[in-house]
Amino acid sequence: MDSQQLVDEITRLAADKKALEIVALDLRGVLGYTDYFVVCSGGTGRQVKAIQDGILEGLKHQEELLPKRTEGTPDGGWVLLDYIDVVVHIFTPQMREFYRLERLWGEAPARIAG
Repeated sequence: MDSQQLVDEITRLAADKKALEIVALDLRGVLGYTDYFVVCSGGTGRQVKAIQDGILEGLKHQEELLPKRTEGTPDGGWVLLDYIDVVVHIFTPQMREFYRLERLWGEAPARIAG
């Protein structure tokens, strides 16, 4: 699975769990350590956890793919799943506004997904 296919599958899995405002940022040529960020929101910490679990389980069962690293906690309002070529950020709305990744990487082409 190439990085674009992985982005497509992650955004589909996130949308299945009712993730809000799913955005894929194309960071090829901007960052050296990943090709894409997928950024999305869950209305509560519980929904952030459901989105996280949906992505983890979906990729594990369908592609036998596990993240190389996971950071953050749903209770803290932010989770990161690092699949090397694609890094997933799942936020509560408040934490997404605080981190503002879309603005931070504003020069990267963005695609609204889901």
